[in-house]
Amino acid sequence: MIVVKIGGDLISDGLPEALVDSIVSLTKEHQVILVHGGGDVVTRISTELGHPPKFVVSPKGFRSRYTDREEAGIFTMVMAGKINKEIVSALQGRGVPAVGLSGLDGALVRATRKKKIVALDERGRRMLMEGGYTGKIDGVNAEFLGLLMENGYVPVVSSFAMGEEGEPLNVDGDRMASSLATAMGAEKLVLLTDVEKILMGGKPIDTLSVYEAKAALEGIGPGMITKLYAAIEALEGGVGETVISSGFVENPIESALEHKVGTVIRR
Repeated sequence: MIVVKIGGDLISDGLPEALVDSIVSLTKEHQVILVHGGGDVVTRISTELGHPPKFVVSPKGFRSRYTDREEAGIFTMVMAGKINKEIVSALQGRGVPAVGLSGLDGALVRATRKKKIVALDERGRRMLMEGGYTGKIDGVNAEFLGLLMENGYVPVVSSFAMGEEGEPLNVDGDRMASSLATAMGAEKLVLLTDVEKILMGGKPIDTLSVYEAKAALEGIGPGMITKLYAAIEALEGGVGETVISSGFVENPIESALEHKVGTVIRR
């Protein structure tokens, strides 16, 4: 089984045909779970609706969307409606039995709502904020997902989870992919983004051990730190290998799995 996370940069102008080809090819030989982001599309539509998003940075360097009640509604509408169904439609059109899901469906991914969050202000000082509609993943309904996959379906999961009161909670897509990969005992996790490799000191990195990845966290920028954390969590959860790679190259998933491109992180 292989879990593939499709980053928002790959979706902002529609799913690249080469990526669709790569997914179709992969599903012929492997069980596959797709997880997708779509923050750029959410930002555009949220702004058009008169509710421009607000972003916060944590003391550890995580950059995330601050999700209030209205933003949560827009996020759910765009992610589970527009983006998820566009991906499902593209795959169904190629004969792949894709099923669109979110963390709410079948209580697939459960999360605890964050009551308070710590963020940095413009001067880099810590400040305490209401948590809004963001959550920390604490459970996956592996039995439900397994039933779908045993019957030949390909889950396409949008990255928000279900809170304790059934409310939608914004969770990071890379961490969701990591949680699903761990819960389902995946062999590999592929995190597709808009860069071919992790850069350290301006140099592209081919491979990292978990130890090296942890040591690199402090020097990694906000765009990559969450992916690196997700990779580490997956490996420590039993996933065999994680690759962070570009979704814009030729045969993006095969190229990542064959180590022709991307940064490979191993236990």
